[in-house]
Amino acid sequence: MKTSKHLKKNKIIVIILSILVLSGCNWKNDSGPNKHHTKTRNIILFIGDGMGVAQVYGGMTASDHPFALEQFPFTGFSTTFSADNYITDSGAGGTAIACGIKTNNGMIGVASDSTIAISIMEIAHRNGLSTGVVSTSSITHATPASFVAHNISRGNYEEIAKDFLNGSIDLFIGGGEDNFRSRKDSMDLTVNLKEQGFSVIYTLNDLMNSESRKIAGLLAKGHMSKASEGRDGALEEMTRKAIETLSKNENGFILMVEGSMIDWGGHDQDFDYVISEMIDLDRAIGVAREYAVNNDNTLIVVTADHETGGLSITGGSISNHEVSANFAGGNHTAVMVPIFSCGPGAEKFSGIHDNTFFKNEFLNLLNIKKIN
Repeated sequence: MKTSKHLKKNKIIVIILSILVLSGCNWKNDSGPNKHHTKTRNIILFIGDGMGVAQVYGGMTASDHPFALEQFPFTGFSTTFSADNYITDSGAGGTAIACGIKTNNGMIGVASDSTIAISIMEIAHRNGLSTGVVSTSSITHATPASFVAHNISRGNYEEIAKDFLNGSIDLFIGGGEDNFRSRKDSMDLTVNLKEQGFSVIYTLNDLMNSESRKIAGLLAKGHMSKASEGRDGALEEMTRKAIETLSKNENGFILMVEGSMIDWGGHDQDFDYVISEMIDLDRAIGVAREYAVNNDNTLIVVTADHETGGLSITGGSISNHEVSANFAGGNHTAVMVPIFSCGPGAEKFSGIHDNTFFKNEFLNLLNIKKIN
């Protein structure tokens, strides 16, 4: 028969082992950018325009390197319908994410009755955070513009460019120089930007060398080139510079980065185009994740405004990085799009959500009032 001394010793051993097992589980969940007890100070949002699950998996299969997205511990889905259509466009889709409301297709930063909808960037900026948008398209295009501008038509590019002077954005990088300089009204908005303290930059090299805390990066007359036609690697450098610049603010920052041309490859029903843009976006996501690993107060969320092309994977080889696929057509679809998240509060984005969910959840995590 065991003595009470032996029983007591065994009980202590069991307790110690239990503590070690439980602490080991907690350590795994709290490592890197996946800590949940840290307050969210920075948010980096990636929008893969036209990116559905097939686009992601096609890119993962074709890539020579593991995707950064594979390291994200939480996944979910977003519904994308607009106020007036089961199938959204990028204007309504971007507005839903940025402003937390449904609007009609073709509108940006306004409700379906044309009243102004306040974006997450505007509220964050008023509360002392730095804000930025990055895009491979013209910066005045629907998705990036939804975070900055207010217009009943996404096609009013020159009017939209004026809204980048409204004081809600500290950094924007993409194409679209002509909307600021070669305008029908003969105005040169870069003069106004410089008066507001912006460093106006036209090349990637000058961008990387800039020390300014306010940057207007107009890196192409219109849209930037395809990743496969000279832009390869630029988005990750644009993302790196945006994070470096915005993170100088001790109050925190919000950054939106769009991989615009996944959508355009879908419209063209060009699978190689889609895949090259998907891989390019993931490389930029990797830059953000590297930052978040070293700054555990940074939340990263990756999603899409809609899926394009009705893409399906029909075959392939993981070992050979080969994929075959079919498009149902060249238009947007209504299927749910994925959400990937890591960092403080990342678990909030698992499950199924409407695309109007993001704004208020971001504000809650930042402890900012919803109406400001």
